[in-house]
Amino acid sequence: MLIRDLSRVNQRQGYLIRIGRDGVAPAPDGGIIQPPCDWPSGAITLGEWQGAPIAVLGENGSSEWPGARQWLHSLPREQFPLLSSALQVLKWARDHRFCGRCGKRMKRLEHEFAMHCTGCQHRSYPRISPCIITLITRGRELLLARSPRFGPGMYSTLAGFIEAGESAEEAVRREVLEEVGVEVGRVSYFQSQSWPFPHSFMLGYYAEYAGGEIAIDGHEIEDAQWFTPESLPGLPPKFSISHALIDNFLRSVASGR
Repeated sequence: MLIRDLSRVNQRQGYLIRIGRDGVAPAPDGGIIQPPCDWPSGAITLGEWQGAPIAVLGENGSSEWPGARQWLHSLPREQFPLLSSALQVLKWARDHRFCGRCGKRMKRLEHEFAMHCTGCQHRSYPRISPCIITLITRGRELLLARSPRFGPGMYSTLAGFIEAGESAEEAVRREVLEEVGVEVGRVSYFQSQSWPFPHSFMLGYYAEYAGGEIAIDGHEIEDAQWFTPESLPGLPPKFSISHALIDNFLRSVASGR
């Protein structure tokens, strides 16, 4: 578990995660956590990991480093929140070097995740974008869709950003209608997950099919189909919330609930 209390970390050495422009550096043990070392200039403290300080360093890196999404298929489950935090904090630090209000240079505060403007005193915190992700069900069937970005044969649940002034439940109904052209009835909350592509906070829902035929938008979705538990396509990484939604539904079908 990552302890994010930065006030507890007052040194410049410990574990390190190295993130390049195209990937994340492998550690000697095959994971992403480099052994304890003196942190280079520019390293950003994330908190404590297993009782020791840990930081992230942004650098040019190597084209041979596996991409962040590739790591999702090999990382231990407990390290995903750590990678998620590292990616989001590093992106925030890169994107908020100058004040969005007055344009002056921002200064990063050491005791919290905050950038402070030296001119107008405005503060900026890591951006978190709320999203919905939903599994549409029809009896024992589930509707899964394919994005052009997905690997060969992979299908997933539907997802989208919540728009200004919109509730999460309203976003579920809108996204489903926009992306696959069907209407849903009862919408029920499942669980949430932080997702670092780029800084999403996923709110997971089940949505019961109410009517309509599948009609994909042709842009975000290139195919969508109804599947049964006996004929599933390739699925998302096992510790993604999308996979959790599917797994939980399959368990309920198997148990007859």
